[in-house]
Amino acid sequence: MFSGLLQPMHLLLILGVVLIVFGPGKLGNLGRDLGKSVREFKAAMEERNITAEVVAEKPAPVVTVASEKTGQSA
Repeated sequence: MFSGLLQPMHLLLILGVVLIVFGPGKLGNLGRDLGKSVREFKAAMEERNITAEVVAEKPAPVVTVASEKTGQSA
């Protein structure tokens, strides 16, 4: 169904329509904003992966149960 969707002529047609709709001035701004969004997304994913690795490396907390010592009265 989608085998011939991204042929070079199709991509040129899509680029032409986008250029007509947004104009050449805004097309540069859209590209810059899209690049900025992708960089922020990658940084957030890296931060999430680093946080997940740190959490995975932490040992499980040790839980101790204090037992009551009964003293013998004399």
